[in-house]
Amino acid sequence: MPIFSLEIFPPKRTAPVGTIYDTLDGLQGLEPAFISVTYGTGKSVDRTATARIANTVRAEYGIPAVAHLTAQYLDEAGAEEALDLFDQAKVAGVLALRGDRNPEREPANVFHHASDLAAFIRERRPDLPIYGACYPEKHPQAASLDEDIDNLKRKVDAGVTHLISQLFYDDEDFLRFRDKARAAGIDVPIEAGIMPVVNAGSVRHMADLCASRIPERLAVMLEMWGQDPASLKEAGVVYASEQIRDLVARGVDGIHLYTMNRPCAARRIWANTKAFFA
Repeated sequence: MPIFSLEIFPPKRTAPVGTIYDTLDGLQGLEPAFISVTYGTGKSVDRTATARIANTVRAEYGIPAVAHLTAQYLDEAGAEEALDLFDQAKVAGVLALRGDRNPEREPANVFHHASDLAAFIRERRPDLPIYGACYPEKHPQAASLDEDIDNLKRKVDAGVTHLISQLFYDDEDFLRFRDKARAAGIDVPIEAGIMPVVNAGSVRHMADLCASRIPERLAVMLEMWGQDPASLKEAGVVYASEQIRDLVARGVDGIHLYTMNRPCAARRIWANTKAFFA
């Protein structure tokens, strides 16, 4: 049976942390195996917020929580502090990421890659599940998909036990990647990351950020309804539901739905697809 999981993020620093309850309340009735909670670029306030929300997900909603942890701006003391906080929150796992570059900050130059952070976590917490990210269309900085999969294999060898993909909009890209990963000896679960289309500008921004291709079917949809948010949201729910249906039919290990703290869209996609996870 495929896994179904969700991602949420802490409220912006200008918003009360309690607003996360609006998101979590809106997601009640869905049946995720876990909810992952994102993390900023490495400030202590980021790990505290992530730990607090992960604890809320587990303690108040009864859902296992996976806490993100980004590597670039962490030193070993910061990583230890984060792991201690996550221990207290009783997280079900840690998603070890390199994280985005912040031009206003200098990297700590301790954990250069997510695999370095995964190895550190594995040494300090031998029994803790470690999640990792993967890129169906290759990491933007990789020369080729084959090179990126070689790097991914090193990440798994360093201790990652479960992979979650970045967004993609053509299922064939994910399936091609999955088959190459399996051929390279990567045998851990690989969940397909689905980000619903709800805003034309954000789709193009995220596609640029992740070097993700916009297939013709999606381009036509954006052209047709890009200036009509209500219609685009309706079309986006259908598009994501169809992606999930196709992926589950073709034997993927699971679906990780990026909710973007928009529970309404997530609920409708779940209603369309929950039978596939029964």
